[in-house]
Amino acid sequence: MKHIIIGTAGHIDHGKTTLIKALTGRNTDRWEEEQRRGITIDLGFTWFDLPGGDRAGIIDVPGHEKFINNMVAGVVGMDMVLLVVAADEGIMPQTREHMDILNLLGIEKSIIVLNKCDLVEEDWLELVEEEIREELAGTFLEKAPVVRVSAATGEGLPHLVDVIQKMAEEEVEEKDTATIPRLPIDRAFSLSGFGTIITGTLLSGTITKDDTLEMYPIGKSSKIRSIQVHGEDVEKCYAGQRVAINLSNIKKREISRGCVLAPPDSMKNTDLLDVKMQILDSSMRVLTNHTRLHLFTGTSEILCRAVLLDKEEIGPGESGYVQLRLEEEIAVKKGDKFVVRFYSPMETIGGGVVLEPNPAVHRRFQQQVIEDLERKESGSTADVVEMHVRSHGETMITLSELAKLTALTGEEIARDVEDLEKEGVILVFPMRKDTYVWHRQAAVQAREKILAELEKYEKRYPYRYGVKKAQIHTGFFPKIKPNVFDLYISRLEEENVVKRVDEFLCTPDYQVCKDDTYQKVSETLLGAMEKAGFDFVRYGEIPVKGVSQEVEDDILNILLEEKKIVKVTEEMYTLSAYMEQAKEKIKERLKEEPVITIAQVRDMFQTSRKSAKPILEYMDTVKVTRKTGAESERVAY
Repeated sequence: MKHIIIGTAGHIDHGKTTLIKALTGRNTDRWEEEQRRGITIDLGFTWFDLPGGDRAGIIDVPGHEKFINNMVAGVVGMDMVLLVVAADEGIMPQTREHMDILNLLGIEKSIIVLNKCDLVEEDWLELVEEEIREELAGTFLEKAPVVRVSAATGEGLPHLVDVIQKMAEEEVEEKDTATIPRLPIDRAFSLSGFGTIITGTLLSGTITKDDTLEMYPIGKSSKIRSIQVHGEDVEKCYAGQRVAINLSNIKKREISRGCVLAPPDSMKNTDLLDVKMQILDSSMRVLTNHTRLHLFTGTSEILCRAVLLDKEEIGPGESGYVQLRLEEEIAVKKGDKFVVRFYSPMETIGGGVVLEPNPAVHRRFQQQVIEDLERKESGSTADVVEMHVRSHGETMITLSELAKLTALTGEEIARDVEDLEKEGVILVFPMRKDTYVWHRQAAVQAREKILAELEKYEKRYPYRYGVKKAQIHTGFFPKIKPNVFDLYISRLEEENVVKRVDEFLCTPDYQVCKDDTYQKVSETLLGAMEKAGFDFVRYGEIPVKGVSQEVEDDILNILLEEKKIVKVTEEMYTLSAYMEQAKEKIKERLKEEPVITIAQVRDMFQTSRKSAKPILEYMDTVKVTRKTGAESERVAY
């Protein structure tokens, strides 16, 4: 079953509201002022049943120039438009502006309704229809069917309904109900006993009673209390339906036209938009840099400045890439259409499509920025995801962050990321709470940076195993989370790009230098420790001539890493073989006696108390002994 929204457009007093009443039996003028003045000021809404069984919602939008902002809001989500032209007047200025707006907002399915046919002769009708065809030549309405009716007498209405039915069946496409729900608000009010009610056309997805959604850009979450479609309570509403929703937790005064209801974290507020802008052929104005404009998108109307990115100016019939700098925050999605009107006097000059809803501030005439916008204009959602990933080269980005930036579902993002990973464009790092992705270009640059640092370090410190991994992380990639960075290093290990020795990183073929200097220092240190036995010698008291302290320290660390020596205290080192011997003797002694003392250890190894105490403390660290209460006594661990 298709959910169809039909809109009206046309000059004031050409009979749009009367036509809708003739089709539906209901008056869409809601306000006293509208009924008194006989013009539509705000959006009116009703519905009627098509012969095929579908129920079509119909929106009556204002025709008066002063209420053009309401007209733009009403176009959101329309599947087709009835462009109403009075037979006794023909196409008028507001009709032309409405046509331009419909074209800019991407409404292509249209029917020309020649109304008030009962007021003119047949010859005049022929003349007016011919004039309409000439006026519409070369426009998106060129092939639109023309239907003659009289809303006052009912003449031609059955034929109009048949034409609507045929277009609905053959040309209107099903809306995407599987993606993120998005409802731009065109009206908010309060009802006693219910609280806040909002209305709008659901552009995508589905909304179910008791769902918790967020109101953008105000940032408040709300539970859906109830839903009405065509005046009937329902449990769920679908993309393409006009809906009224009762919200909790939000006051009417907090909501304005232009707010959007969508899932939490599915969109991101912005005061910048990258767009492709088209200036109307009929515009009398040339768009120059920093021009102030009224922006209409969704149901929003916001003042903005236009920063021209690829041209000095955009004239009638021309297009260009523009960054709109907004005076208030909104939440939109890539692909959303918009209209711009000149600041003063208010006249429609153009419109276009949002290419990037969450950009950085751009300087003008930047080649990379222009190339990215060209890709966004012609590319798929995967292309957009890739560019967002690439722009987060310093930090990586999560799938949930991508979904928020692009207003795509988690499933859509995961699908695009999977495709990009298969193509080798991005790297994926699954974590417990979220998945991080990194552009291969950034990863390659990171790899080159790491290798360059390792090679430089190995030349400078030939007696070290490499750079500490934490030093690489904090020095070069501080914005990447440590556990994610670990995954990247593990990947480099698997690809044999780096080698890891405990917490040190080095190039794959690197070996610590064991030249004459190494031999000299290691023999001196090992010889002094062997000679000292269990009367441990202090490291600082071992004389090594002709070698810097830094090199001596590095070679000491190599001996520790290779387990040739062990650290007994902060200053005392000895041969690993001595401590292994001590470990076995103490284990044997503890089998015979439950407690061993420092004095006994001193006697066992014929050493001083100053060395015996560190021996026992070392045995505590390797879990051979443990304290039993007295400082000088130990029992088996």
